[in-house]
Amino acid sequence: MSRELKLFVVASLAMGIAYSIVDSTFNNFLNERFALTGFQRSFLEFPRELPGFLVLFVSASLWFLCSRRLGAVAKFLSAVGVFLIGFASPNYMIMVAWLFIYSLGQHLFIPLSSTIGMELAREDKMGQRLGQLNAIRNLAVIMGSLLVLLGFKFLGFTFHHTFALSALAFAAAAALMFAMKPDKTQKPKVYLKFYKEYRLYYLLSILYGSRKQIFLTFGPWVLVTVFHQPTQTLATLVMIGGGIGILFQPFLGRAIDKLGERFVLLSEAGLLVFVCLGYGFSKFLMQENVAFIIVCVCFLLDQMLMSVNMARSTYMKKIALDASHVQPALTASVTIDHIFSISVGLLGGIIWDSLGFQYVFLFGALIAVCNLFAALYIHIPKVKYASD
Repeated sequence: MSRELKLFVVASLAMGIAYSIVDSTFNNFLNERFALTGFQRSFLEFPRELPGFLVLFVSASLWFLCSRRLGAVAKFLSAVGVFLIGFASPNYMIMVAWLFIYSLGQHLFIPLSSTIGMELAREDKMGQRLGQLNAIRNLAVIMGSLLVLLGFKFLGFTFHHTFALSALAFAAAAALMFAMKPDKTQKPKVYLKFYKEYRLYYLLSILYGSRKQIFLTFGPWVLVTVFHQPTQTLATLVMIGGGIGILFQPFLGRAIDKLGERFVLLSEAGLLVFVCLGYGFSKFLMQENVAFIIVCVCFLLDQMLMSVNMARSTYMKKIALDASHVQPALTASVTIDHIFSISVGLLGGIIWDSLGFQYVFLFGALIAVCNLFAALYIHIPKVKYASD
């Protein structure tokens, strides 16, 4: 491995540990500290996802920072935000402000993760490289969630401990990203521009953002509030998912390279329909202990399927009219999908409180069906760039 790849691998490991700690504890932290209703939990997604909408404009204003330096800034923001959530949140509204800072760092890095990963890969091995990096992050997920599990069960951990450890891991990732050799920066002629040739990619991003929001918000919330599971249960599930991901991510990357984005995204959409129905209706169709197992399986499947988003990234790179379009388009997709994901999060909270949680996931199944039809139209041109 090159020096830059080694640094990025270790940074990915550190940030994976940090995300795992936050994901394993945040919903229980909210439930114990603030006792939120379904709508209040979904409303929290507005300040959490608003940075995703703003990321296109923030990235454009920071064009003078190369992807690696911008990645270091993103991880520093995440470190500051998560530390303040844990140690300076005397009430709900102040916590929301710190959540915005944490989320801004998180969303700034989403397109950079794929951009840097593809920069460090051979042209015909992009999917494989992204799969390898995701496998490393899954190893980190195991480490972080195991730490949470053991800490709360045997070491007397509180939320202060987990948020402090997460902030430390994010800070380490920021330092490693800053140590990478900066790549060349060139002011783009046009940054905030949407190309009609990428409209299918934008549509796939919208559907991904909508589906993602339902599971990120309401999947863990079902386990915490419907099945009344403690922090250790979520940490265990995240750890198991990380272990599965170590094997699944490289396999998925190779599948993208060999079978193509169309096949992979069609398979994802089909599986998501069953995941939604399992989440929403198993409690009403089966005994509670069986329903709980099914929901856990759905949680793990959805955790695996989230990584299919790298197929959308490789699809964008393959259809790009020019190489300089890739990172702006990936960043634009984050903004586009968050316009819809914020709305879906708020709508899901209203549906949860007025009709019941099962109808939130019925709505998710409808989104998955739309995703299935959109994926049917994927076509990879033989000529990569118009200038070729």
